[in-house]
Amino acid sequence: MADKNPALVKFLTGKSSYTLLLFHHFINEFEKIGNITVEPTKTMIGISNSHKRIAWVTQLGKNFIHVVFPFKQPYPDNLCFQKVGQVPGQNQFNHHLRILNVDDINDEVLGFMRLAYEL
Repeated sequence: MADKNPALVKFLTGKSSYTLLLFHHFINEFEKIGNITVEPTKTMIGISNSHKRIAWVTQLGKNFIHVVFPFKQPYPDNLCFQKVGQVPGQNQFNHHLRILNVDDINDEVLGFMRLAYEL
């Protein structure tokens, strides 16, 4: 995946090996759900299915990745999102997920990843 996209390679350059492990694990798990496109923008990495952007990797920290899922409704009853907030003036609710370990991509997170892919 990263080898095929020079812009993504540039975006990931200099990140810690642990952060890259988390990022690649997250992408690999998404690819098990369905075909995705991974596209870096100026400040973040967009993840799309064939219809739209379904998630954003907004931060690649020293030992974590931060992911935002944009849903049309809030899903407040969860144990995985650290924050759920409505985008002002829009019918979009951003669900913030911080991945610190590969085990953080558990059944609950995989369920939200499938939901994002299918909506």
